Amino acid sequence: MTLTKLAQSIVLAWGWQRILLAFLAGASTALALPPTNVWPVPFVTFAILVWLVDGAAGGRFGGVVSAAVAGWWFGFGYFLAGLYWIGYAFLVDAKIFGWLLPFAVLSLPAALALYTALGLALARLIWTRGAMRVLALAAALTIAEWLRGHLVSGFPWNAFGSALVAPEGLFGLALAQGAALVGLWGLTFLAVAVYASPAVLADHVGDSKRRWLPLAASMAVLIALAVYGGLRLRANPTNLVEGVRLRIMQPNLQQDEKFNASQKQQVMNRYLALSDRASGPQSTGVRGVTHLIWPESAFPFFLTREPDALDQTAALLPEGTVLITGAVRAPEPVPNAAVTRAYNSIYVIDHDGSILSIYDKVHLVPFGEYLPFQDLLERFGLLALTKVRGGFIAGDRRRALSVPGAPNLLPLICYEVIFPGEVASAGERAGWMLNVTNDGWFGVSPGPYQHFAQARLRAIEEGLPLVRAANTGISAVVDPLGRVIASLPLGTEGVLDAGLPHALAPTPYARWGDTPAGLMIALAAVLAVRARQRQRAR
Repeated sequence: MTLTKLAQSIVLAWGWQRILLAFLAGASTALALPPTNVWPVPFVTFAILVWLVDGAAGGRFGGVVSAAVAGWWFGFGYFLAGLYWIGYAFLVDAKIFGWLLPFAVLSLPAALALYTALGLALARLIWTRGAMRVLALAAALTIAEWLRGHLVSGFPWNAFGSALVAPEGLFGLALAQGAALVGLWGLTFLAVAVYASPAVLADHVGDSKRRWLPLAASMAVLIALAVYGGLRLRANPTNLVEGVRLRIMQPNLQQDEKFNASQKQQVMNRYLALSDRASGPQSTGVRGVTHLIWPESAFPFFLTREPDALDQTAALLPEGTVLITGAVRAPEPVPNAAVTRAYNSIYVIDHDGSILSIYDKVHLVPFGEYLPFQDLLERFGLLALTKVRGGFIAGDRRRALSVPGAPNLLPLICYEVIFPGEVASAGERAGWMLNVTNDGWFGVSPGPYQHFAQARLRAIEEGLPLVRAANTGISAVVDPLGRVIASLPLGTEGVLDAGLPHALAPTPYARWGDTPAGLMIALAAVLAVRARQRQRAR
């Protein structure tokens, strides 16, 4: 079967065949994501998506509804295959939350697929014949993806652009340097256009050479990005901040142990022993370490209300060493009142046990740290996965923290690091980003790999080094170009000693944000609309 006949069979597919094609194409696209990183797959699946939109011509509202339905099934397959691991979190306390697993695994992809449906509906409105429909698809899907990253708290996880720039994929880390220019949304636009370009090879045109132009242009874009990335990597070797020696402690605690208050001393003993463990033949324990880092919500208790824990921490830290740790923080005490709500926080603690600074998480996780319509759903007996009634309290703003002996750091707790353009605090530029997280909710699954890949992309976008402390992994030190200086693998216990890379000057993306991506999308939409108008006029 020739490519043209294959395309025609997909264009003419109807009913369950059309639905199955869209679903399988979307599910297969998830193979391009970490940890599989099978980057060639979207060149096939996005071509199928173009042909499905071609087949939506006519019918109700000019094929818009048919395109939206195909988009929903494509998105449902993509998000189901890419996010099924979220169900692991409901098995941590299966007696309470296990019954919700199938609803969570299906409902989140179903909701996210509405954005893909919107993207294809928008694309169908400006659809045209020939190469310009590739730009129509890229512009419309990027708009939908941007909305997914911002509306209703936002969830830009596994944006289509992330598959193109996976460091283990085509051209490796060099392609990912494009994030420093146009950010995730600009890369998403380029990814969709590049991935969809093979669809034009099946078109009926008088000059067969014209069918190759979109694919050739896509290859030229990839080569240009790779050359730019290679030159950028070569021109910016990793330089370390003098006098800073980091130690990241990865305890690999299971969730039932980590949040069990009766295990608090055992947890504390494990942290202390592991933090003081020799990490090499020249190691002298914590001595010589300037910054000891523990992961998100490290303690099954309120640290500041446990004097013994603070005393043990102070005894561990030699003079000149500070501890940076995640912890649940109780609000200011009210006399004779029990603690019912709390902050998810980061503490900076000096060698004498005094607390130097605090950051409270701003962007909370829906259904994990709070429930939408919290009061109503709690009346029906539902709780967030953390089982905090009333939900966690959000911090007031994102800000850099002052840390003795190192540049100011930008604290990011858990999935706060996945939001492009939101990781930097307004009006001040930090010297590094610190991401503390607890991906133990999701076991040994694709989730932690995807989370790490997105955190790594933030480092490239902002030109800032990333230090990541994860309970079960992946803990790492990443330089401002995304190079992994040192790391601990998923599902292991250990400590990681490393220096702190120097930050770069603000990248174009750090200065201009999503403006370049918006201009690309607007230009592509205008070109597609004009092509559609010319074809209608003829």
